[in-house]
Amino acid sequence: MNAPALRLTARAKINLYLHVTGRRADGYHLMDSLVCFAELGDELTIAPAADLSLSLEGPFAPALSGADNLVLRAARLIDPAKGAALHLNKQLPVAAGIGGGSADAAAALKGLSKLWDKPLPSSAAVLALGADLPVCLADGPSFVGGIGEALEAAPPLPPTALLLANPRRPLPTVDVFRGYGRTSSGRFSSPARWHGAPADAQSLAELLSERSNDLTKAAVGLVPEIGDLLDAIARSPGCLLARMSGSGASCFGLFAAADVAAKAAAMLQVVSPNWWIRATSIAAGGAVAG
Repeated sequence: MNAPALRLTARAKINLYLHVTGRRADGYHLMDSLVCFAELGDELTIAPAADLSLSLEGPFAPALSGADNLVLRAARLIDPAKGAALHLNKQLPVAAGIGGGSADAAAALKGLSKLWDKPLPSSAAVLALGADLPVCLADGPSFVGGIGEALEAAPPLPPTALLLANPRRPLPTVDVFRGYGRTSSGRFSSPARWHGAPADAQSLAELLSERSNDLTKAAVGLVPEIGDLLDAIARSPGCLLARMSGSGASCFGLFAAADVAAKAAAMLQVVSPNWWIRATSIAAGGAVAG
């Protein structure tokens, strides 16, 4: 009897802060970041099949058509000889700083490892797929160091509503780091950890306000709409903190209540109908089976 199809949610990755702490001899930048996941993402279905295939749907599927998708590359890492029919419903913007491709690949790794009864690839092989892959395989919020390979479980995060927005402008990470052009920010040379869990969304926002995303200025220089996004989110009633995620162009706002975030998202969508805007919340983990 064939195994049943697996359905996984590849949740959006959010960098609550991101500090550039150095640069390796090979040019890769070192970071210190706190990463969590949103309660929304792409949907990946995996079914048994003789050959390996990937079909796409969703509003952002056209951006991936004809590409050697990270999902297929992840599958071949586990076993290049095995088959499966993968179907990706692409709901997250591409090259958007919220780890959509890495989250998809992490979901594929988890699902195919279960379907094929195979171990996950080595950490070095996973990292070679992308710097966000290790944290997207993690089970919950994590502090991330090195170039993405050094993970430390973060204290539990309190229930917090999110507003996510993207100007529908792809922004390749390599371009942002090229625009950043520095070894480090100079402001944060060591990990900015904290001990103990924040009590509520307000406490989380206060802790994060002492930190930053060092890549924001470089990203705004490439996509000025990011500055407009940040200003619009920050002005939304009830917003506790507005910040860019990863290398952009997606930005987020923290809110204490889901209804307040939803109202802010609706208001922002009226003013900026061409932006991708979603109200959601911080989730407990990354790729999860549905």
